[in-house]
Amino acid sequence: MPDPESMQEGVRTPGTRKIVHVDMDAFYASVEQRDDPTLRGRPVVVAWKGLRSVVCAASYEARRFGIRSAMPAVRAERLCPGAVFLPPDFSRYKAVSQAVRAIFERHTDAIEPLSLDEAYLDVTTNKTALPTATLVAKTIRQQIREELHLTASAGIAPNKFLAKIASDWRKPNGQFVIQPHEVQNFLQALPVGRIPGVGKVTEARMAQAGIKTVGDIYAMSLPTLQEHFGSYSVRLYELARGIDHNPVVSNRVRKQVSAEDTFAEDLPLNALVGHVRRLAEKVWKASNSNARRAKTIVLKLKTREFTSLTRSLTPRTAIATCEDLTAIALRLLDRVDLPADQLYRLVGVGLSNFEAKDDIAQDSSLAEAEASEFLLQPPA
Repeated sequence: MPDPESMQEGVRTPGTRKIVHVDMDAFYASVEQRDDPTLRGRPVVVAWKGLRSVVCAASYEARRFGIRSAMPAVRAERLCPGAVFLPPDFSRYKAVSQAVRAIFERHTDAIEPLSLDEAYLDVTTNKTALPTATLVAKTIRQQIREELHLTASAGIAPNKFLAKIASDWRKPNGQFVIQPHEVQNFLQALPVGRIPGVGKVTEARMAQAGIKTVGDIYAMSLPTLQEHFGSYSVRLYELARGIDHNPVVSNRVRKQVSAEDTFAEDLPLNALVGHVRRLAEKVWKASNSNARRAKTIVLKLKTREFTSLTRSLTPRTAIATCEDLTAIALRLLDRVDLPADQLYRLVGVGLSNFEAKDDIAQDSSLAEAEASEFLLQPPA
């Protein structure tokens, strides 16, 4: 069990890191507004129109109507009938993201991207000899604004956990600093929903235990937390004290490559073969953009009733060809044991459990493959 007294010193020890979390403001929508001046000041929603589509991004003008990312597009249309809907252009967003990355690299090589629009930077030391992390963040944001005509927000703190929270504090186009000696005061009144890993279900469990703020967690002993939250209790205990020793990891290895289709109309299982073939080809092309192969193939389904179902198989050797991937994905369809009249709204194919090509055995036989299967229940 961790020593509580030593843990409380986690954010105050000498040699504290300087972490910046940079988050582009309404990134996809802002790129669209930048590139088309007629869209500026108007509610812009990046999403395909359709019954099954979801919102990829919403401009701040659209957010005033309650539109948020991951919201069904049809609901967004109801909230703001006058919104401009644009299909996403990920190749363009990726190019802009690479330009942002180039700005980061002027200041540090310790960069951990989380997505196209956000990243952690360790600027404990920086290339431009700027005296403070605050000034590094300000300079980066200024360069993004002047060179790319976009805005970004930033959080500056002694660790990743705090920096990510801080980057939301002055959005859009702002930055917020949490100094080491300010950590505990900052955290006390913070809602527990702001803690990474605390979703709606965990938040509801916490409310039942009388926990509403990070300060409430701080006031509880580790044994008491363990009674309620098991193995997650140590992480909660640390975060309530502002402790996060996770380093910024450059060139993070991608753990999974996947693609999925959501159908305009629900389909029976036997109608999914063509979709699975096409998705397998798409995933294979994406996975071969690096020097690794995957050992596990995953088939994902979502039923008409929103139950998520997965089937996975890990052959003895890594997948060597697109034909192997397709064959296994189709074989996994046969392992779905729901009634024949069951309808599905989504199918996905994925590769995971990657290894380096140098470590791959030459024998690609699938004869002795072993499968692992599990059924995920619908969310509570």
